Amino acid sequence: MLPMTITFLGTGTSTGVPVVACNCVVCQSNDKRDTRLRTSVMVDVAGHKFIIDCGPDFRYQMIREKVEDISAIIFTHGHRDHIAGIDDVRAFNYVLNKTVDIYATQAVIDSINKEFPYILTEKRFFGAPQLEFHVIENKPFSINGVEILPIEVLHHKLSVFGFRIGTFTYITDASFISESEKPKAIGSDVLVVNALRKSKHISHFSLDEALELISELKPKKAYITHLSHFIGLHQDIQNDLPDNVFLAFDGLKVNISG
Repeated sequence: MLPMTITFLGTGTSTGVPVVACNCVVCQSNDKRDTRLRTSVMVDVAGHKFIIDCGPDFRYQMIREKVEDISAIIFTHGHRDHIAGIDDVRAFNYVLNKTVDIYATQAVIDSINKEFPYILTEKRFFGAPQLEFHVIENKPFSINGVEILPIEVLHHKLSVFGFRIGTFTYITDASFISESEKPKAIGSDVLVVNALRKSKHISHFSLDEALELISELKPKKAYITHLSHFIGLHQDIQNDLPDNVFLAFDGLKVNISG
């Protein structure tokens, strides 16, 4: 597998951190690692940049990371904090004069159509993003020769896809992963998994549940994402984690050798 660079575009939950009008210690923190945009990552592999999820902070994330081109956007699921930035993809249409490829389940495409009805109309609205939709299922697919393996997890009762690309595995918005899907993540150099807070939650892993999963899957390194302000201060939590487990933060880059 070719080497790749993972960039954490955002590591926060649907509210982001700081939360509007919140005066808690995390939301008032001066540590930039406690400021979290909505969750998304960029995978740079074989000269291609793949974005996983395109939330409401997408425009700023692209500007912050000085991204000048993307090869495709891959969606985990259709919740608004993961799809709301899709209108801003049109900037790549304008500047590069190209259509952007979208890879998603039919359910996610239906959610995009509901939220952005002007995108998928037969006669496209002037100025709408120019997108090419590709329907994916729970089986391997490839983009520009890079193979991607979906991993089905549950976000409470909603089916959500995690993805494995080479030795990188990304799982967000999960509260359950079946025994039949877990083997897909085994042997990862880098595993990313969500943990919303310390206490149990109906649709996300807690910190202890995430650590239990990491211990079971045994990656070389693991990063925790989709964090709310309830998780606590970055430095306090990091001090208590195992040596190979890290809290992800916005702008963090992780290199995986080939």
